[in-house]
Amino acid sequence: MHYLSWYTNPGAISILAITLIFSIAGLANESFKEECMLHPWSISRKKRVYTLITSGLVHANLAHLAFNMFTYWFFAFLLEKYFLGTRGFILLYLAGLLLCDIPTIIKQRNNQGYYSLGASGAISAVLFSMIIFYPTMGIGMLFLPFHIPGYIFGILFLLYTTYAANRQSGNINHDAHLYGALTGIIMAFILNYSVASQVIHKIVQSGFMAQ
Repeated sequence: MHYLSWYTNPGAISILAITLIFSIAGLANESFKEECMLHPWSISRKKRVYTLITSGLVHANLAHLAFNMFTYWFFAFLLEKYFLGTRGFILLYLAGLLLCDIPTIIKQRNNQGYYSLGASGAISAVLFSMIIFYPTMGIGMLFLPFHIPGYIFGILFLLYTTYAANRQSGNINHDAHLYGALTGIIMAFILNYSVASQVIHKIVQSGFMAQ
């Protein structure tokens, strides 16, 4: 259970509040939401570049918003408080927000009708940074009555999103999930190399000892 505290989690609280404000405004005003959505065709022509940020602050509907914020709630506060600090957490989130959409912009730069929105890419960065620092934490999945270790969830997630991104089917931006997750892994080492490397070393060492 996480208790909101401005003193321990100013970064996570601020991002949560901004996302909720933008998302609720977008749900109340369709024109505002459309203006905030990622539009690769425009960005590749140096227009609406701001949507690299705003697209991660709005959501398609309440279910989309609730799912993303539910995931954010469970991992963001722990990550800021125990592993990255406020500055590190904000840098991680911004990196996830910006970098997760680069492959989409490249792929869809000539598709004038393509739009994307949601915080999933940045939240994937948060989740995977947390997995690096705490790989044995239990992660629950919908419809499963048990938890699985974080590192196993991470491997399965990366395999699935890689497969789904290559198929390019459906309305879900799997590229954003995949590259957000990869950004989270890389940023974990950049922002707190000592802890991240120690954790990975222990996992590798325990694996060899088990053999």
